[in-house]
Amino acid sequence: MIAFVITLSSDGLACGLVAGLALFLLTNYTVLLHGGETLIKLRQFYWGYSITFVGSLLGLIYRFVDGYITGWFIALFYNIFD
Repeated sequence: MIAFVITLSSDGLACGLVAGLALFLLTNYTVLLHGGETLIKLRQFYWGYSITFVGSLLGLIYRFVDGYITGWFIALFYNIFD
């Protein structure tokens, strides 16, 4: 059987980019539509986040860090238990 090893940093980077860009695009889409108070609940988790362009940049950074950490742990557990 061939064992596949996932590089921790590359998986973290991929998950961080996907998560960060998703929130960035969703926030800017909401800014263009002038609505969507659902995203405002993210203020509870991300200090300074708002439904503005600057808020989308802050959300990008916060979600990138969260996604990186999550992806890193997923790759770590995958490598341990594979």
